[in-house]
Amino acid sequence: MNYLITIIGPTAIGKTSLSIALAQHFGCDIISCDSRQFFKEMRIGTAVPTEEELKSATHHFIQNKSIFDSYSVGDFEQEAISKLDELFQKNNVQIMVGGSGLYVDAVLKGFDDFPDIDESVRTQINADFEKLGIDYLQQKLQELDLDYFQKLTSENPQTLQNPQRMKRFVEVCLGTGKPYSSFIGQKKNNRHFTPIVIGLEAERDIMYDRINQRVDMMIKEGLLAEAEQLYPHKQSNALQTVGYRELFDYFDGKITLEFAIEEIKKNTRRFAKRQITWFKRTKNTMWFDYKTDPKKIINHLHLIIHNS
Repeated sequence: MNYLITIIGPTAIGKTSLSIALAQHFGCDIISCDSRQFFKEMRIGTAVPTEEELKSATHHFIQNKSIFDSYSVGDFEQEAISKLDELFQKNNVQIMVGGSGLYVDAVLKGFDDFPDIDESVRTQINADFEKLGIDYLQQKLQELDLDYFQKLTSENPQTLQNPQRMKRFVEVCLGTGKPYSSFIGQKKNNRHFTPIVIGLEAERDIMYDRINQRVDMMIKEGLLAEAEQLYPHKQSNALQTVGYRELFDYFDGKITLEFAIEEIKKNTRRFAKRQITWFKRTKNTMWFDYKTDPKKIINHLHLIIHNS
């Protein structure tokens, strides 16, 4: 039997160091499912593992794409499953780690099947979006699939600000004449592994302090220069993320650098809260305090694998 040990939790909680400890113990690889660390131009602002950490265990899906590439969560699902099939031939235990809940779910659960949509529908939605902006997409989804709109509002509000995903929701509604939510949960995705999910957590004050320290470290390591290099491409979908948007506003003269840094900290804390909300819904997760000795976690894992 194959086992995919998946480490989840908010940003800056220590997932990378635990994943390396587990990979070294089990002699296996690490699949990264952090949707921001895919992009090679975004190293500092996405807290990519250090060179030393990358050498400590074999990692996949880190800085393997460009911000100029078209890369969806569906693309990642297919590539990650293919890579896991390959890795399980060498070792029946593999590690997956990351803070992007949608990408974790894509690998563990898979996606629903949606009908093909006529290209003219997509073209029209893109044209309307260019003229009317994100408000148009939000209004359209609310009109065409109120249940799903309300679900996003309460559980995952940042998605309502994501043009690519909002276009997709509206596209399915308009292209099929049915609510997007009507296609969810219809397909069963078979996986050739048993998931074991480990969550890391900390008291809120500790978590916030770790985030603030990480942002300060990013600034010291050169985040400002990295963002400045990417500034000409600030409309790129990959760059619509915390740590870059705030510095782009600084470059635009809208805010001071000091305020931009405080905004990065604040928005990262908000992001961490949303991550926790998402991950707390993940069933059968074993939660550990972030300071738990990896040896204790390894003992738990051996018990689960042995008794499976």
